[in-house]
Amino acid sequence: MCWQRRFTLFTGAVFSLMACTLGLAAENAQIWEPVPELVTVSEAESPPSDAIILFGGTDLDAWHTAESEQAVAWEIEAGVATVRRGNGTIKTRQAFGDIQLHVEWRANAEIEGEGQSRGNSGIFLQSLYELQILDSWQNPTYVNGQAGAIYLQHPPLANAARAPGEWQSYDIFFTAPRFATDGSVNTPAYITVLHNGVLVQNHAEIKGATYTPQPIYAVRCTPYAQTREQDCSGKMPISLQDHGQVVSYRNIWIREL
Repeated sequence: MCWQRRFTLFTGAVFSLMACTLGLAAENAQIWEPVPELVTVSEAESPPSDAIILFGGTDLDAWHTAESEQAVAWEIEAGVATVRRGNGTIKTRQAFGDIQLHVEWRANAEIEGEGQSRGNSGIFLQSLYELQILDSWQNPTYVNGQAGAIYLQHPPLANAARAPGEWQSYDIFFTAPRFATDGSVNTPAYITVLHNGVLVQNHAEIKGATYTPQPIYAVRCTPYAQTREQDCSGKMPISLQDHGQVVSYRNIWIREL
């Protein structure tokens, strides 16, 4: 058909031939398998159907203390888990690599202290890379240490903080680092973060562990709030920090990517 039209009308034939060629290219580019898994969400606040619930309001059985791996001492009341000074940093029992993570958190409504001593906690991806939690509502501090920062590395693109006592959310998309067989880093970790629906980290490259004197990647390391060196080249737990202030959490879920 395309070639016949070319002979009868040259100008029209060029367009017909191009249409046929583009149609074949488009057909060759179609992908039919594997079919993506159907994921359903019943309500905006509900986890997706394929999510792993890390804290749904009743218990912290998915967690244990970071150092001793004993039962968690955080307080649970009315569907909310709260860390107070001395409760201890906790980590997930399950290890993770690439993830989507949803966390809702709240700084104490009663303002105590200022700067880094006000509503301070943190989410440590793979127990190594901290996304800062801080009461950053009218609370000046160094910008790579405020809420939404990759601690001491990347300030947030905006301050999306709500007033103390109000619930806030992080939606985190994390790509774990990849190591070569000789222990060098093939690709670093990357992170994208929405704070209360606002983009505050846009595929930011994580330079290495955030709690060491200098950022570093290592296949053998001692994760945050722990004393035992271990293999850090694969999947690792997520940690929630006890920084000595009152911070509450709810509705924590994760999807492996």
